[in-house]
Amino acid sequence: MKCFRRLFALNDDVGKVMEEYAQFSMKSGPFEDLTCISRMHSMDPKSWWANFGAQTPLLQSLAFKVLGQPTSSSFSERNWSTYAFIHSLRRNKLNPSRAQDLVFIHNNLRLLSRNSEEYAELYTKMWDVGGDAFDSLEDVGFLEFAELSLDEPDLENVLLVED
Repeated sequence: MKCFRRLFALNDDVGKVMEEYAQFSMKSGPFEDLTCISRMHSMDPKSWWANFGAQTPLLQSLAFKVLGQPTSSSFSERNWSTYAFIHSLRRNKLNPSRAQDLVFIHNNLRLLSRNSEEYAELYTKMWDVGGDAFDSLEDVGFLEFAELSLDEPDLENVLLVED
């Protein structure tokens, strides 16, 4: 029950949410109705909490927060790839907190760039396939594949010069 103490600051709220959770887990109080129990496994979870969780407002709000979390790892993978980019061989002397700050700034700049006119008109939108929403991908366009090689002399010169 540590999580309830961390999520709810007031002791009264912690006590109330623990009581609400006990009612939910024992299927008593507002959750003892046969319709509530039978729909628990057949309805969409968010709809179920909207319909049957009104008498337990703290637990309902917590359920909505949990159900609002993305179920895909793509958001985490985006952070990991940004972290890998920032913490590359050239910058491996960064301490972890500094690298995390740079990842935070990079993500905020990426989000802010979506508000600019250039984002919708230029090529940058094509790299943000679908954005963070689950909308259709009709207006995204086509991505071009770049032929990159480590055998390019210009690239080798740049790496040698900047060491």
